[in-house]
Amino acid sequence: MNRTPVMVGSAVLSALLFAFAFWMGAAYFQVRRVSTHAARLENLLKKSPTVDRVTEGLRMEGSPLIAAPVGPEALREAAARLGREKEAEVLAKGKRWWRTRVFRAGDMVYFLYFDEAGVMRDYSFVSA
Repeated sequence: MNRTPVMVGSAVLSALLFAFAFWMGAAYFQVRRVSTHAARLENLLKKSPTVDRVTEGLRMEGSPLIAAPVGPEALREAAARLGREKEAEVLAKGKRWWRTRVFRAGDMVYFLYFDEAGVMRDYSFVSA
């Protein structure tokens, strides 16, 4: 009996199973990464923090302010440059609220929206 087909088949099957396991791990990591940032921002929003407290708190933990667009043109530029697949969402929310601040938080970019009193009212985030 020739063992070559059995050995080749076993190697191919092992490679396919390894690739599938690797793909599943990567998919889980992406879901976990997004849900962690979403939960973090949702908890922050519930506290109704001011723009100064948010800026200082994020700065202290290593998430610097990278943009503070003022006016529609600056907002469009920031959304186009940093908003990626959520550019339209960033523009819509940015037009609704008084101030937008953009932070780099590890592997994400946060767009945080504040009302006239400087209180956080909404957020968006995208992969950096």
